[in-house]
Amino acid sequence: MKKFKLHKQLYFQVIVSIFVGVLFGHFYPEIAVKMKPLGDGFIKLIRMMIAPIIFTTVVTGIASMKDIKEVGRIGIKALIYFEVFTTTFALLIGLAVANFHRPGAGLNIDVHSLDTKSIANYATQTATFDTVNFLLNIIPDTLVNAFAKGDILPVLLISILFGFGILHGGEKTKPFVTLFDQLSTVLFSIVGFIMKLAPIGAFGAMAYTIGAYGIHTLIGLSKLLADVYIASLLFILQRLLTLVIF
Repeated sequence: MKKFKLHKQLYFQVIVSIFVGVLFGHFYPEIAVKMKPLGDGFIKLIRMMIAPIIFTTVVTGIASMKDIKEVGRIGIKALIYFEVFTTTFALLIGLAVANFHRPGAGLNIDVHSLDTKSIANYATQTATFDTVNFLLNIIPDTLVNAFAKGDILPVLLISILFGFGILHGGEKTKPFVTLFDQLSTVLFSIVGFIMKLAPIGAFGAMAYTIGAYGIHTLIGLSKLLADVYIASLLFILQRLLTLVIF
């Protein structure tokens, strides 16, 4: 039996890195703000893997079904289940907890010091939202373009069509199921490698936050973390009650 070593556990390393990042950001703020690329780089590595993992997972799931009718039946049930009983309740619980506890109140961050480039694209899309354009934008210009931009909905559309194409091909396309299943295993292994960098990313993000906005932001961040756990707990209880009732 292997001896349990706490210092080798990823969650412990992340906690230590956050603590070190807080101290570094508080005592050396001018240097700490330069640690931002460490956090940004880790996030970009994770985002890099989202599209291919969604593609291989969805394609393998659909292609493994017996026939197209089974996929449609399961797909409709899953859509209704996740939209009505999962997504809607998750949004309501999240909004209720956030409005009641107000985790961002009291931070007093100067809005002019914030980097608005990361949200500029979302703000533009929200201000000019149109249902027809939204649906048309789900269709990518090319198959490669969806993966290049990293847009999830176009990738999901390609994944569904690709899965149906393999399923419709019958025995001739069966090798693709094994291929994508193996590719999915490789991609998740890569995610495992990337997660080993989580302590570095956590240190960089926390050092930058404390260095740029001050140690008092820990109060707001603590409230936000508490809200995440409260909302998650309420969501789990809601799911258990739903399963018991239905």
